[in-house]
Amino acid sequence: MFIPDKSKRVQEIVHIESISDMHDVFGLARPKHPLVSVIRFMDAKIKQEYHHVRCSFGMYCITQKNETQGSMGYGRSSYDFQEGSMVFIKPGQVMSYDGHESKAKDPGWALLFHPDLIRKSELGSSIDHYSFFSYDITEALHVSEGEKQTLNELIAKIEKEYGQNIDRHSQKLIISNIELLLDYCVRYYDRQFYTRTNLNKDILTKFEQLLKDYYSNGNQLNIGIPSVDYCGKHLNMSPKYLSDLLKKETGKSAKVHIDDFLMNVAKNRLLRTTESVGEIAYGLGYEYSQHFSKIFKNKTGMSPSEYRSLN
Repeated sequence: MFIPDKSKRVQEIVHIESISDMHDVFGLARPKHPLVSVIRFMDAKIKQEYHHVRCSFGMYCITQKNETQGSMGYGRSSYDFQEGSMVFIKPGQVMSYDGHESKAKDPGWALLFHPDLIRKSELGSSIDHYSFFSYDITEALHVSEGEKQTLNELIAKIEKEYGQNIDRHSQKLIISNIELLLDYCVRYYDRQFYTRTNLNKDILTKFEQLLKDYYSNGNQLNIGIPSVDYCGKHLNMSPKYLSDLLKKETGKSAKVHIDDFLMNVAKNRLLRTTESVGEIAYGLGYEYSQHFSKIFKNKTGMSPSEYRSLN
């Protein structure tokens, strides 16, 4: 596998395409299974030449890391739990390692599985529904001791399956345990959103103010309708995390919130101004008035002109 030139670390991206490649990064022997592996951090450390190197992954990687020193923060707020944190990486993402080593007695593990493992399975069709694979590293999942024990039991089952003689049941059982692990993580993220309800309400307030400021400053005339990506960036979070947070808190995704905000502004302009429908659409940042009218009708059950005539 390509070893990066230390003098070019900042510019280069090292592509880690296989489970074998990842074992090489950790200085481990070849994996027992070509498409899935569990790396125990107490038994392996990333080679020095990969510290502070940007790496692109060709596989899914779920890490559970334990910390014992210092406090960890989420923005200006403390983590819900300090027993352990989890990060989810999907193929194509670029990450780097800062060289920090956990001082915990059990530093944790990494579950690696290649897309080919699940390609023909139900999980292969549904894995994009696990939106936490698109979260930023600062939006990690923080698990309690009890939650960590449940996940550790599933990891042990996966290890046992690929560590023994492979038979016709092995792949199905490995995939089933991976899917169960992901489903537990969905539950734990729901818990994390719930326990951060005060922080979430603060983010919701900032999100709504961001939309108001966007239109007060006339950004829509130059940039267009505010996107979820734009909002996430200005709130210092990934668009997927922002959308999931808002959905847990209000039942509506970030995109629906943006559309609702625009429709409320549109209603006010329809009733309080003599602007044409096209002028209102342009003023909101829509490139085509037909698109605006279609969304308005979907939201209200009537066209902008019908809404204006009934009020």
